[in-house]
Amino acid sequence: MSKTVSRRNFMRLGAGLVAAGATTKVTLLEPQWLLASGAVPPSDTVRFASIGTGVRGCELLKASLRVPGVECVAVCDLYDGRHTAARESVQKQVPATRNYKEILDRKDVDAVIVAVTDHQHRRVLEDACAAGKDVYCEKPMSHTVDDGFAMVEAARKANRIVQVGSQRVSSILYAKAKEIYDSGKLGDVVFIDAYWDRNTASGAWVYPIPPDASEQTIDWNAFLNGGSKRAFDPVRFFRWRCFTDYGEGLAGDLFVHLISGIHFITGTNAIAQRAQSTGGIFRWKDGREFPDLIDTFYDYPSFRVAVRCNLNNEGGEFIGFYGTKGTMIIKDATLTYRPQDTKPQAESYSIYGWPKQLREEYLADWHAKYPPPAALGAAVEEEVETFVPPAGYSDLVDHQANFFDAMRTRKRVVENEEFGNNAAIGCHLANYSYFNKTVATWDTGAKKIKG
Repeated sequence: MSKTVSRRNFMRLGAGLVAAGATTKVTLLEPQWLLASGAVPPSDTVRFASIGTGVRGCELLKASLRVPGVECVAVCDLYDGRHTAARESVQKQVPATRNYKEILDRKDVDAVIVAVTDHQHRRVLEDACAAGKDVYCEKPMSHTVDDGFAMVEAARKANRIVQVGSQRVSSILYAKAKEIYDSGKLGDVVFIDAYWDRNTASGAWVYPIPPDASEQTIDWNAFLNGGSKRAFDPVRFFRWRCFTDYGEGLAGDLFVHLISGIHFITGTNAIAQRAQSTGGIFRWKDGREFPDLIDTFYDYPSFRVAVRCNLNNEGGEFIGFYGTKGTMIIKDATLTYRPQDTKPQAESYSIYGWPKQLREEYLADWHAKYPPPAALGAAVEEEVETFVPPAGYSDLVDHQANFFDAMRTRKRVVENEEFGNNAAIGCHLANYSYFNKTVATWDTGAKKIKG
């Protein structure tokens, strides 16, 4: 649902939203029904635990407070300080542990949020599914190609609801973008451009180290499970996205959101056929292994995609769909559709290399073939449309609401394990191409990346 707002009121909605001229129609989107439907009966309350309560885990806990009919009953993290942070986020005293298997043994836990490092997603998800828990797994779903397919199999074998955490898939803004795309108003879309650029130390994962971080407050050996053995290093623990043992760098942090959004809007639940990356470490030369700039071109059967992430300039979040009939842009929290002028037009350039007589004959013939419409019969030109969510809107809350509702209905979510795996493989393709300096090709039969 949506409603149209005046240009004056639109300009009051917030900084950074600029109307696109006098012919722009601005629409304020309304929240989805799940959150507008009110309270949930106590018998339908979903009890969940969060495995991983770092910055993302705490964001998810805070968002859960806005979802009717859910209750956090336990938390888990390898760093003791995050136990306190989790309780503060959920606003109550809940049991906390370092050992996630204690969570899975609890009969009062219906589902788990998996917000651990990428390299431990597979192990925790497999164990959770085997324990009969539904799983909300943070993005990217997998750390490797093999991990992803094993996770898909685990979810299906246990018949569990799995949702991956790229919340744009549940956004009312992206739902409107999909509606426009599906309507055909864009015409044939053969190119999609996307980027997400940041220009801060925090955006480059250079997070401060808590002063109490030590081998006494952190289960270092458990953190290393699945990675190389090494001496205690708090930088690796708190800035893990920088290192290949634990994360997927910019591809796993930001590409996956863009790829998931593109897949959702275009209805392309598939893996790119090939990818070619370039980039490098230009600014953040702090021992990290992943680049601070990566630019990847993807081949899909019916369109091409360019995705870039740059940690050296603040550009925000952007996806552009370029069609033969229109252009659709998502820039941060604003969606704009602009029609292309596709009316027949007389040639106005090359004929000026013709003799005058031939030129005049061409123009006379053209105007006879395409006479101007009568004034009263002329169609009104399609206007530019801009859509914005309401103040305080959170697609993260909507994403969680979709997950918990799916648990009750047992209907698979949009961003299920297959969708999440396909998007994650897009990240793996980008990194494979970057590190191997070659075109990465997806082999569907072998389920492997080839260079």
